[in-house]
Amino acid sequence: MASPNLGIKEHSHGGGDVPISRVDVHGSFDPADFPKPTGREEEWRFTPLRRLRGLHDRTASSADERGAVSVETTAPEAVSVETVGRDDERLARSFLPNDRVSALAYTSFEQATVVTVPKETEVDDTVFVRVNGVEDGHAYGHILIHAQRHSSATVVLEYAGNCVYADNVEFVVEDGARLTVVSLQDWADEAVHVSHQYTRLARDAQFKSFVVTLGGDLVRLSPSVRYDAAGGDAELHGLYFTGGGQHHEHRSLIDHNVSKTRSRVDYKGALSGEDAHAVWIGDVIIGEGTEGTDSYEHNHNLVLTDGTRVDSVPNLEIFTGEVEGAGHASASGRLDEIHLFYLMSRGVPQQEARRLVIRGFFADFLSRIEVPELRDRIMDEVEEKLAQHE
Repeated sequence: MASPNLGIKEHSHGGGDVPISRVDVHGSFDPADFPKPTGREEEWRFTPLRRLRGLHDRTASSADERGAVSVETTAPEAVSVETVGRDDERLARSFLPNDRVSALAYTSFEQATVVTVPKETEVDDTVFVRVNGVEDGHAYGHILIHAQRHSSATVVLEYAGNCVYADNVEFVVEDGARLTVVSLQDWADEAVHVSHQYTRLARDAQFKSFVVTLGGDLVRLSPSVRYDAAGGDAELHGLYFTGGGQHHEHRSLIDHNVSKTRSRVDYKGALSGEDAHAVWIGDVIIGEGTEGTDSYEHNHNLVLTDGTRVDSVPNLEIFTGEVEGAGHASASGRLDEIHLFYLMSRGVPQQEARRLVIRGFFADFLSRIEVPELRDRIMDEVEEKLAQHE
């Protein structure tokens, strides 16, 4: 397990082995502005590039074998769902791609899905956006979820099927709005998915994200949050169960660029099987001149078998002395033998005791998802993974 890194401004811009500050990372919509990754870059060193199947080194004009995805939506009448072209002026106003794959996805998509929650509307029913890989090959997508001021909604993004897929997802949360998003990566065994989720929070906006990654050969998700005004509150929660041969990578970035903002990041993962590899990178930036920022991030990994690998790296960069709270923690280890002993001493068989401890490990995360049918489905799939482990 890699050790945490604490970057302070005057030490974060040097050369040699010192990591470059995330403040220095540039953005562009042109893939040519980003060099092709080699695997030696800090942001790519944990990713097995050969398993990206070319997503990182192609150009937008290359004649790749095109794959295809279908996008289906289910939404209450109050919510607007549109399929729009690349020229829709609402797209890409909230972000700038920060790596080559994100820029390539933006340059290559043909149609986007735009979901709009009208102002001052509280939506009780869940909005579902289902992306399904229907044809193997390279495909690209774009989704915009826009919660207008003082609205409230829950959106579920489901990814399934087989494809080599890259997309950008925008979450725009206006003044006083509340948006909860569940992103479920339930791909087929050979699928590859590289996704960037860009969130912009206005004054007193609240955003909760629940990322669940279970399927796919390689899944790399990069959620980021930026604040437009004081009072913004972001919570990023994650669950992943990485099986034999799978690579699951989550790279969050919280940019506290204005004062009086809050964030919490909490990701939990379990690994089982030969060559299971999980990566969590948590970057938090507390900007120069800000005051009253409250931030904490945590990653906990449960290693169930030999032959797995986990890389967990929390990074905290602070450019001000006026911080209300800032911290991070990371832990990876085996099942707690004390918990197992407690259950077995009360007559619970060892196999069942292990299952109970693992269920308990994920229980807090699952209890926070307020979509009962989805919560049950995720638990069932975790149970399937446990059965494979056993």
